[in-house]
Amino acid sequence: MATSTASVLLSGLGRALVQQDVLRQQDAEQTQLAANNASMTFVEQLVASKKVSAAKLAQFASNTFGVPLFDLSAFDTTTISQEWIDVKIITARRALPLHKRGNRLYVAVSDPTNLQALEEFRFKTNLIAEPVIVEDDKLAKAIGLVADRNDRSLSKLMGNEEVDLDLSAGDTAPASNEDEGADVDDAPVVRYIQKILLDAINASVSDIHFEPYEKFFRIRYRLDGVLVEVAQPPLVIKDKVASRIKVISKLDISEKRVPQDGRMKLQLTKNRSIDFRVSTLPTLYGEKIVMRILDSSNAMVGIDALGYEPDQKQVLLDAIARPYGMVLVTGPTGSGKTISLYTCLGILNKPGINISTAEDPAEINMPGVNQVNVNDKAGLTFAAALKSFLRQDPDIIMVGEIRDLETADISIKAAQTGHMVLSTLHTNDAPTTLTRLLNMGVAPFNVASSVLLITAQRLARRLCSQCKAPLDLPTEALLQAGFKEEELDGSWVPYKPVGCDTCKGTGYKGRVGIYEVMPVTEEIQRIIMSNGNSIDIADQAQKEGVRNLRQSGLWKVKQGVTSLEEVEATTNA
Repeated sequence: MATSTASVLLSGLGRALVQQDVLRQQDAEQTQLAANNASMTFVEQLVASKKVSAAKLAQFASNTFGVPLFDLSAFDTTTISQEWIDVKIITARRALPLHKRGNRLYVAVSDPTNLQALEEFRFKTNLIAEPVIVEDDKLAKAIGLVADRNDRSLSKLMGNEEVDLDLSAGDTAPASNEDEGADVDDAPVVRYIQKILLDAINASVSDIHFEPYEKFFRIRYRLDGVLVEVAQPPLVIKDKVASRIKVISKLDISEKRVPQDGRMKLQLTKNRSIDFRVSTLPTLYGEKIVMRILDSSNAMVGIDALGYEPDQKQVLLDAIARPYGMVLVTGPTGSGKTISLYTCLGILNKPGINISTAEDPAEINMPGVNQVNVNDKAGLTFAAALKSFLRQDPDIIMVGEIRDLETADISIKAAQTGHMVLSTLHTNDAPTTLTRLLNMGVAPFNVASSVLLITAQRLARRLCSQCKAPLDLPTEALLQAGFKEEELDGSWVPYKPVGCDTCKGTGYKGRVGIYEVMPVTEEIQRIIMSNGNSIDIADQAQKEGVRNLRQSGLWKVKQGVTSLEEVEATTNA
């Protein structure tokens, strides 16, 4: 026997036990060999053999390696965050994350030389993994409880909750799905996906992210513009989830090497259905899927709910009431441009008006509006759609985005020939939008004579009305943020987010628009005609009383609608 165990490689803890005469060399080697044969850890086998008690071993490990000793029996495992739990890691590595302090995650281990476990938790959580020593029998019991709770919660989520919803494909043309029956007709997975979608709709989420990684699979919601993790289902279901979503969206489930785009519909009631725009992306560890929720009922909220100040709203309404001209909405992706445009279309959508839209794709269905999805591969570009619109006797044209000179030229000609044109550009503020058109190659005269109004916008999170609290800020900080001295008269106070059950602890609930509404006046037209730049236009707009994005945001701070921190994060000074 001695010959067979002579070559056994002892763990760091095993060597320490031998060196300090707690365990004989032969006993240590026999224990290690038995552990290897039984696929157990050295500590687990040693405690099972009763050569050393779990309590004595934990005390020895703590003293020898200078690692804190912790009584796991006094710890409530239900407080452990699900984002740290991967059942495979905690059972295979015999380690359990307990709590986080700052950037450190404290992990319970019975063997302080178990460095691989600490490294895996560091990789999974991006935190510094710090070991604490616990008794091995208590650790095994705690891991069993956590793993069992994880299985039961998933079973409840996927198997026991009946969600009677109708999932169907959108308008995307069917792809090749010869094997669509393989691995996707799994009732628990179907119900799980339906519940994720339903929870997202109820929470007014804008996007759902299904993200596979090497050691875990997570689902995140974009809520009020911020991504929030909501679940970590077992890694083994990631392919079933992806396949099921692709089948419903009429995508090719046999093709996993290239991105795909599709649509699907969730029928909630006889009168209400929700569309989803589905995008797949091949990543290192599977297909990431992002679903954009296209809820027409949420989009049609009315102009008063968008956040325009009364003077800004009136300027906008006056512009879109004109018989012809161009109104542009600008801002980055996710700033609410589409909802602003559709709110304007909703105001203009009357029986005696012919409205046509070209979008990529149409995100909101509006009865009474002729909506066209552009398709570059088929030759149906924005420019081609616009040319066709002009032969369809339109009164109002909406172009999803002006991307090139051809689209800009046709849009401007339409605005000059008796049509109201609404469109978007990706620019940072209103003055730079005019110079962007000039840089595209549009003649200054055409810009000056066709553009009536430009509104730049951002979305800021609203403070939760239930828990927001006054914030005491020094005068210097308020002045530096952009407030004027005469505004700091003590008649108002800024508010800060706190967090409560209503807002799920974030301190914010919902979003509000921050706008720069700039009409193109005669003076601004002269600046355009004389080849002035965006700084000249911005200076003139300020003289005419146009509030830029930062000034509009500060006004929302004075009203207690949002926080100064949020305004500074979403606008430029």
